Amino acid sequence: MDSLAVAWWLRPSTAITIDYGQLAASAEIEAAMRICADLSIEHHVLRVDCGGLGSGDMAGRAPDSLAPATDWWPFRNQLILTLAAMKSISAGATTLLLGTVRSDAAHQDGTEGFVRAIAEVFELQEGNLTVEAPAISMTTAELVREARVPLAMLSWAHSCHRSPVTCGSCRGCSKYFDVIRELIDGLD
Repeated sequence: MDSLAVAWWLRPSTAITIDYGQLAASAEIEAAMRICADLSIEHHVLRVDCGGLGSGDMAGRAPDSLAPATDWWPFRNQLILTLAAMKSISAGATTLLLGTVRSDAAHQDGTEGFVRAIAEVFELQEGNLTVEAPAISMTTAELVREARVPLAMLSWAHSCHRSPVTCGSCRGCSKYFDVIRELIDGLD
C-alpha cells in the first residue's frame, strides 16, 4: 500500500518489485504489474531466492529467536535496496524512492537513521544514485490522502505477509484493513 501510494503520488518512470523468496511474492508482483500498467510506469521484476534466510510469517517458518516481530527477515530492506539500486543504475535512474512510512520504524531498517545511512553508502559507490523516502514521516493513511490515491486503486495493494491470497490475520493484513477503515471513516 505504501509503495503504491508513493508511485501514485510521485509517478516515477520506473518501478522495481523484488521476489526474494517471500511467500506473497507472486501476488506482490501481480499487484505491482497492474498498478504500473495503470500509471504507465515501466516495471521490472527481480528474482533472487533468499527464502532460506528468512523467518516468521513471510518465510513460512517460526520466527528466529532474535526476531522483534512475527514477520522478521534479517537485513531485508538492506538487501532489497541493494538489489533495487543495482537495477536502478542499469535502468539509468538517479533517484531511488522508498515506500517507507512512519510505522516502518518498528524495524531498524525502516527508520530515518537507516535511510540516511544507506543513502550515504550508496553515495560512496559508483552510480551517482540518491535515496529518498518522501513519506517516512507520514502514516500510511496520511500518505494515501496526500497522494490522492483513489480507494479503488488501493484494492490492488497486497499487504499479506503469509500468502498470495489475503489471510486476514497477519500484521500486513491488519495494517491494510486498519488503513482502509481510517480512510473510509475520514470520508464522513
